[in-house]
Amino acid sequence: MVKLRLKRCGRKQRAVYRIVAIDVRSRREGRDLRKVGFYDPIKNQTYLNVPDILYFLEKGAQPTGTVHDILKKAEVFKKLRLNQPKLN
Repeated sequence: MVKLRLKRCGRKQRAVYRIVAIDVRSRREGRDLRKVGFYDPIKNQTYLNVPDILYFLEKGAQPTGTVHDILKKAEVFKKLRLNQPKLN
């Protein structure tokens, strides 16, 4: 199973995070499948590669709580609903 979660980078007391698609069994700093975004909580900046994020969400990837909040704030889930075909 794949998850979208934060991977810590940066130096001591100045953490920045990469949003990565990673296997559930991997540790936090383990090898990721793909880097799909960036989050800096100090400057409150985010960069999201929305097409890659939508690809992994459509394939069944589960975001962690914090990543879910970041994606919700960026309205990625609205774009996910727009991409899904309507059922009659």
